Amino acid sequence: MKIARFDGGRIGVVLGDEIVDVTEACGIAPGEWPPVGPVRLIRDFAELRPAIEAAAAAGERLPLASVRLETPVPWPNKIIAYPVNYHAHGKEMQAGYRATNQGFFLKPNSSLSGPADPVVLPNVPGREVHHEAELGIIIGRTARGVKREDWKDYVFGYACLMDMVVRGREERVFRKAYDSFCPVGPWIATADEVGDAEQLDFKLWVGDELRQSANTRDLVLDIPGMIETASAVMTLQPGDIIASGTPEGVGPIVDGDKVRIWIENVGEMTVDVVQGSEGATEVFAQAYVPPIIKQN
Repeated sequence: MKIARFDGGRIGVVLGDEIVDVTEACGIAPGEWPPVGPVRLIRDFAELRPAIEAAAAAGERLPLASVRLETPVPWPNKIIAYPVNYHAHGKEMQAGYRATNQGFFLKPNSSLSGPADPVVLPNVPGREVHHEAELGIIIGRTARGVKREDWKDYVFGYACLMDMVVRGREERVFRKAYDSFCPVGPWIATADEVGDAEQLDFKLWVGDELRQSANTRDLVLDIPGMIETASAVMTLQPGDIIASGTPEGVGPIVDGDKVRIWIENVGEMTVDVVQGSEGATEVFAQAYVPPIIKQN
């Protein structure tokens, strides 16, 4: 099943190029604050699924292009991200560490945006903002101390995720925390819809230029390892999002760009890039020196 959030917090099931509104069957109030309905939906999905499937079968189908898709889980308990989780990306960035010996970091919920929202570049002259294509792993059950072999029991589904970053050597979270720096969407494809998540191709383009192309089988710390590692440290909650880490090919985005991400069996989305007027800070007052020189 592909579960989307749209038009002010409504919930829909995506069927090809159409969508069926199943908000009532999910027991969600559109426009609620905070917008935690999707978290409850994920927690209660096994119980709600028959009603959702019935509503999807009987409901009116609308053209997917006629609705405004929104980020599917706007208020997770946390967003967990693994840095340098592909060897080739570590080499191109001259990083001597990997996710296996560095651990994870957290991104703020306020950085989340959806497929219809632009990435807004902050006003930081002398700095580049780079794209990073990643698989978003959506946790489905409360979990602590998960063993590798049990990881599938705790995954609800998957989404496309882009982790945007102001390139530099300052604190990683600071550089990745701007509003709109974590586009997630266009929906959640449930785990049974996706199949083998450890063998997924994915790609990212800027305009017509293919920038990134990889497969999840090449992760340094694989999906079972990411869940095991995160749950060893903290309790995972339904709706938590794990960002898998990005492969090689990261690069700058500028005003007017269109960035497209595609993940096999999950979906694809394209987001616009616009230049904003906010975001200036003394931390980024100096140009990044030395410049990043990628290694082949």
